[in-house]
Amino acid sequence: MAASLAAEIRKELGLEVECLKGSRGIYEVRLDDKLIFSKSEAGDRFPNKGEVVQSLKEAGAQ
Repeated sequence: MAASLAAEIRKELGLEVECLKGSRGIYEVRLDDKLIFSKSEAGDRFPNKGEVVQSLKEAGAQ
């Protein structure tokens, strides 16, 4: 899941992506220090296709 999302972000936005291994099912996406997506805050679900890219765009990533 993380690898495919990283590829989508690179392709759509041309951003450098760093994937860090977490523990206990943590799945978060951050832009610098800003939380863009959190699996735990989203009701323990993974993001839908395009959801994180859209949120990154709204946060000013281009």
